[in-house]
Amino acid sequence: RLKALNRLQVILQHLKMSKQTDSTAEVLLEKKGGAGIITLNRPKALNALNLSMIQQIYPQIKTWEQDPETFLIIIKGAGEKAFCAGGDIRAITEAGKVGDKLSQDFFRGEYRLNNAVGTCKKPYVALIDGITMGGGVGVSIHGHFRVATEKTLFAMPETAIGLFPDVGGGYFLPRLSGKIGYYLALTGCRLKGRDVLKAGIATHFVESEKLPALEKDLIALKSPSKEKIADLLNSYHMKCTVDQEKEFVLDEHMEKINSLFSGNSMEEIVKKLKQDGSPFAMKQLETINKMSPTSLKLTLRQLREGASMSLQDVLRMEYRLSQACMKGHDFYEGVRAVLMDKDQSPKWKPAALEEVSDEFVDNCFKPLGNDDLKL
Repeated sequence: RLKALNRLQVILQHLKMSKQTDSTAEVLLEKKGGAGIITLNRPKALNALNLSMIQQIYPQIKTWEQDPETFLIIIKGAGEKAFCAGGDIRAITEAGKVGDKLSQDFFRGEYRLNNAVGTCKKPYVALIDGITMGGGVGVSIHGHFRVATEKTLFAMPETAIGLFPDVGGGYFLPRLSGKIGYYLALTGCRLKGRDVLKAGIATHFVESEKLPALEKDLIALKSPSKEKIADLLNSYHMKCTVDQEKEFVLDEHMEKINSLFSGNSMEEIVKKLKQDGSPFAMKQLETINKMSPTSLKLTLRQLREGASMSLQDVLRMEYRLSQACMKGHDFYEGVRAVLMDKDQSPKWKPAALEEVSDEFVDNCFKPLGNDDLKL
């Protein structure tokens, strides 16, 4: 019985593959030449990831990884505006409020997908054209190649909604140069265009209008190695002159970022910002004061611990944190204030950093026993 069932599933999967190119599907999974192509296809929702998309992409990556006829995987977003603006936060919020399983299943599925990208044996190329935030960062940053364009807008804005920069943020953010990752994580600062490359988030920079040609050339490569793919991406990258002369937006602030964001605690970082008193420091202080105090404390510890952990251990840790946030107050309040009512004035509980106890933070990091994330 089981064998017949499995065979049926395989057949259905193939049928789904051929049907998947119908333009109404939320994610398109196609094979062109030696390339497996994933297109996030919810342009109206800025290609935000929902659970059903995650559940389709994950097994497809695993299948292509084993397929001797697939030499590389390309992921991109449909429409003009976004690669992927994040996860489907509204659905998670609704589920979390009523204790629905989705608030576990979503994070579990998403982090397993992030890990599949991070461990993928086939070269993985993400075309991060347009808005790339949160969940969109998770399905791109852990791959071998990330191609940004002048339209790329990167941010990890989670502390503003009572969450933390997840999807492996605890792995890649502390590994960016200096304290850039800590700065991006705590303030939700947005980077645009070439700055995404200069911060070390993208590996290549190409004009947006050249992406179709680049994709065609990638597909046309005959049994390409990672080196061949890198050579092709480099040749496009070298020819791109957009904003070539522009200085990295954070260059003038790097010294301050490295010293101000090296505090061992949020209180220390705030104290450093106040003592510094420069316009840059005051602006960061103003931003940080709007964020969830709980999120700030969880995020700082997440990055400090994640700096020396494997991606797998980071994702396990982040799954624990995600479930702590689902049980807390600030996530629902942040989503209400920023995404639902849009009044931009969340009432955080606790309202001050001093009121978020170390004991509370420790509890959020505790193992979940049988409910821990299995990778």
